[in-house]
Amino acid sequence: MKAIINTLIYDYNTFIENGYCIFDKDIIEVGPMEDFKVKHMKFQGEVINGDGKMLLPGLVNFHTHIYSTLVRGASIPFNPKSFKDILEQLWWRFDAQLDKESIYSSALVYGIESIKNGVTTLIDHHASGLSIGNSLDILKEAVTKELGMRGIFCFETSDRFDLKECISENIRGLHWDDADAKGMFGLHASMSLSESSLNDIMTFVEENPIHIHVAESHEDEIDCVRNYGERVVNRLCAKGLLNKDSILAHCVHIDEEEAKLIQTHDAYVAVNPTSNMNNAVGSYNFELLNKNNIGILVGTDGLGANVAKEWQSLYYAGKAHMRNPVGISFDEMLNYINGSYEYLSRQFGIRIGKIAGAYAADLILVDYKAPTEINEDNAFGHVFYGLFDNLRPSHVWIKGKLLLNGYISIFEEDEIYSHAREESKKLWNRIGVK
Repeated sequence: MKAIINTLIYDYNTFIENGYCIFDKDIIEVGPMEDFKVKHMKFQGEVINGDGKMLLPGLVNFHTHIYSTLVRGASIPFNPKSFKDILEQLWWRFDAQLDKESIYSSALVYGIESIKNGVTTLIDHHASGLSIGNSLDILKEAVTKELGMRGIFCFETSDRFDLKECISENIRGLHWDDADAKGMFGLHASMSLSESSLNDIMTFVEENPIHIHVAESHEDEIDCVRNYGERVVNRLCAKGLLNKDSILAHCVHIDEEEAKLIQTHDAYVAVNPTSNMNNAVGSYNFELLNKNNIGILVGTDGLGANVAKEWQSLYYAGKAHMRNPVGISFDEMLNYINGSYEYLSRQFGIRIGKIAGAYAADLILVDYKAPTEINEDNAFGHVFYGLFDNLRPSHVWIKGKLLLNGYISIFEEDEIYSHAREESKKLWNRIGVK
């Protein structure tokens, strides 16, 4: 049993200016320090002094590509004129050559970097051409067993790979009996799935949520209308694939009808604003998602691990698209952040995302000395502008286990990163780049 004392506590709902949190795998008790001094004068467990720090729930990356880690620094000939060119010139060349060793190595590095960014759960959208079968098990082993994080994994089924292998790998993940790792049914995008392939897929998805890229660029919608006579979300809906809690990544170019279908089927949109800006595909439409009461999640799309910064980007990009400096309120942001934790709680069948009794002890402790008054009314403003801009926790616990202590992880980082460099050399050689 452990106790964090003398700390600011904030969970996007409750604020305690000087409090304590007692926890093991789950949170046992939270309250103001006056109560701790009265009730726990002879506390027997480990005590962590949180003076000058703020305690927050761990962050969640709702859409990422772990394998992107090993492309960093690669000199790949690159002159795209469209989003499809970006895929063909970079990412499809890269993921086609991923093998078991590179998958595992990239997962360890990405997981460590996520933990250092205060991220305690990863929802990954995976592809690996040289190793489809058991690839999700490799990710599970690295992320949830070796590193001790939580994770939801899927394989992006597409016509680029053997369809049966992709389907089998997703089914394998759906049948896991694991408290910390869950499977979803992954699809790449409408534009990479023929009618025949989608018909085959729909017989296996059943009522499981899917994880798919939707209308990331105009090309996805243009391809769908040209080849199938309908827009992307309509196509998914017609095939019975738009299940409750499905994650539709991006949705930059959906229209009003598609938004209503997403809301009607209780699916979620994972917004990735930094990646969208980097790929120059456009900006998501906050007004469209908000007025249709669509749940918004946030992801990095594999472009780094800084989820806190991505929540900021969601806010800024959303207002920029609206051309309205007051177009998004903090109350709306809080609703989406809290809603994202509720989504995650359903997937794992636990209570997560609050600093309260019986919630999972996925916690981050971050240095913060407030330069102005901080109270329950303005705590989110301090977090959003003061912490999210450069979030670097000093301590991270997942399921009550300390994984980052004084900014230093418990893992053999030198060995892990050295191995990653060796695997990246092999990968780059297979691709034929420097």
